[in-house]
Amino acid sequence: MTPCERIEAAWRCACAWDVAASKPGNVSHARAGHRMVAAQFLDSADAAAAALVVGDGSVGQRIEAAVAATWDRVGCNTNLGIVLLCVPLAQARRRLHDAEVTEASLREALGRVLAELTPLDSAATYRAIRQASPGGLGRASDEDVHQEPTLDLRAAMALAADRDRIARQYRDGFDELFRLGLPGLDTQAQRLQQAPVAACQDGAAEAVQRLWLRFLASAPDAHIVRKHGAAVAQSVMNDAMAWLDQAPRGRSLDHDPAWSDWDLRLKAQGINPGTTADLTVATLFLHGLLQRADPT
Repeated sequence: MTPCERIEAAWRCACAWDVAASKPGNVSHARAGHRMVAAQFLDSADAAAAALVVGDGSVGQRIEAAVAATWDRVGCNTNLGIVLLCVPLAQARRRLHDAEVTEASLREALGRVLAELTPLDSAATYRAIRQASPGGLGRASDEDVHQEPTLDLRAAMALAADRDRIARQYRDGFDELFRLGLPGLDTQAQRLQQAPVAACQDGAAEAVQRLWLRFLASAPDAHIVRKHGAAVAQSVMNDAMAWLDQAPRGRSLDHDPAWSDWDLRLKAQGINPGTTADLTVATLFLHGLLQRADPT
């Protein structure tokens, strides 16, 4: 595959697994939620793909184009966080020939992409955020997204890094995806590329679910904090820690009725671990970018 073909394949696969594997509080094929259904997420992935792959464009331009295309297709915010995380990764992968791709080389290329961000990237990204209008978006004393930016995008994200985990990735070179996310995929990771997503085989689905739990158990979900407060986010985090400790390996958690019950309870309360889902999809995307041979 060419770098662009690899980017598109990784994007579509990651977004497909996002709704194929059930994750409590998030939308999946198994259960809708938050006035959204799985088909909207797949339509969004299809609409946004060209912005990640086609032609030339800066990080900010691609983010804005992906969000605009998504909004035109589905009319709601299904993928802002995913786009914010995946566009810089795609930009880094585009700089590497297939034979050069390793975790180290991709991290180095990503570092260059982040270092080259400008206030123009900030302005385009701010417009995308305003269009998506994510739940719980408030006002900031510095570099508020409703105003014209004065800082480059990485510096602007750094101002929000202590309260927003997606912004933290820009500040820290996406460290959590490489350090916490990729190792969390363990030995089942290759099945994500090999297994038909529609089949949602146990081992591959479990890999996605365990990755999601690792992120959710490691810090309060920022989307939950914004909408419901720190105490609710901490409670959901504690539940994730218990699941991570108790869940059997190699088998989808869909077989446990308590997993479905947790999903129902969260959705009934309007609780959506959205940031955790974004980090999960971005890690799946990163894993796909690191594949150098077509799956067999």
